[in-house]
Amino acid sequence: MVNRDPIGRRAPASEPDWLTLGQAAKYLGVAQSTIRKWSDQGRLAAFYTPGGHRRYRRSDLDRFLERSGPAGRVREGPVVLIVDDDPGLRAFVRSQLELEGYAVREAGNADEGLAALEQAPPDLILLDVMMPQVDGWEMLRRVHERHGVGAIPVLMFSGKIDASSAHEASSRGAQGFLGKPFDPQQLIESAKQMLPT
Repeated sequence: MVNRDPIGRRAPASEPDWLTLGQAAKYLGVAQSTIRKWSDQGRLAAFYTPGGHRRYRRSDLDRFLERSGPAGRVREGPVVLIVDDDPGLRAFVRSQLELEGYAVREAGNADEGLAALEQAPPDLILLDVMMPQVDGWEMLRRVHERHGVGAIPVLMFSGKIDASSAHEASSRGAQGFLGKPFDPQQLIESAKQMLPT
């Protein structure tokens, strides 16, 4: 099989010059929605097939990595770890923060979040209270146990909110609290206030 670019050059199938949206996202290590936004903003060149699908030239992706660093992030951008069992929310928050220059790591539960902390401590943790098995309160306790209270700022959020939730978060050493349902943009703005790029 031979791939062709828009002006008819040929590339060997073993090392295609053109990547699909999914392949490009994997190549750069980001979500497909992030690649789409970068294309729409003009940060990353995209070509469209007659059917309207995006294609990315490998050399453009390599140049993008050289300019921006891994996953298209500014090399010195602060690292945010988001811990939530909702993959849709994680993907949205990740793509929005990456566009602002943050490096974002994700964890689907507290155990994954604690493992990520051991690899490299982030500059900020966005932590959901309501998660299966180990909840956010217990993860917060373990973060403080391992790293010290306040060493890594933590912004808690939860779907179950009452008058005491924000006070409880503060008394347990979190630097902020948001109740759900909330506009995920609120979480992003709060993160940016706590950790400017």
